Amino acid sequence: MAKKSSQPTRSQSQIEADLAATRQRLTTSVEFLIDQVHPNRVKQRGVSRLKVLAAEYTEKGKGLVFNARGDLRKNRLAAVGGGFAGLVTFLALIRRLRRRKSL
Repeated sequence: MAKKSSQPTRSQSQIEADLAATRQRLTTSVEFLIDQVHPNRVKQRGVSRLKVLAAEYTEKGKGLVFNARGDLRKNRLAAVGGGFAGLVTFLALIRRLRRRKSL
């Protein structure tokens, strides 16, 4: 007894069309994978992310220094300048004390 197939028989042109479609899907998948792991593309994506991050931090920094109208926030600049001056003074004192100690 011959067993009947549950699938209808396909013509040669249908099989060839299926093979061509499968080949195209496989080609697209391989090209996508190559694009994902190629060193130049990995580098490009990394550089792109860093540029976006740098732009975000630049905007945040500008927001700390400038107000919404674009004017300088003098009180913040004075505070930062005062902190910097204090740090320089502190370092100069430490340097002077170390020199005295070594004499």
